[in-house]
Amino acid sequence: MATSSQDRGAGRWVEDLHRATNGHDLEALVACFAPGYVNETPAHPARGFRGHEQVRRNWEQIFAAVPDLTATVRWIAGEGEVWSEWEMRGTRRDGAAHLMRGVVIFTIEQGRAVRGRFYLEPVDDGDDDADRAVRRALGVASGSAVAVRQEER
Repeated sequence: MATSSQDRGAGRWVEDLHRATNGHDLEALVACFAPGYVNETPAHPARGFRGHEQVRRNWEQIFAAVPDLTATVRWIAGEGEVWSEWEMRGTRRDGAAHLMRGVVIFTIEQGRAVRGRFYLEPVDDGDDDADRAVRRALGVASGSAVAVRQEER
């Protein structure tokens, strides 16, 4: 956790966001974001958006769908930026487990987030090991020459 005096503002901000998330306090959560907030989701570019009203819509849905949502966060801050690692878990209304993990990098100005780079994803509990996951990501079939060479090692 960051402790230098220059980091306290951004660190206080992420702690406020964490508290609002765990308290399911929609107004406090939305107040953490500037009206012109820009969210970038590099792995899913179409999901990016601008404005804190979309933050509100997203979190209204999240709090309604996962009524027992809790979050943990680890962070480091400096120069108006917070690098934060989140885990969000709970039980969806349909009874299924909800678990997301990842990183969000926030730019903070005047006590509010003005930009976020969002790398938070649902946890995949599939049975892919590292080799299968790489082959799947590359579109390489299990019986291909590339896969066979890897399996020979």
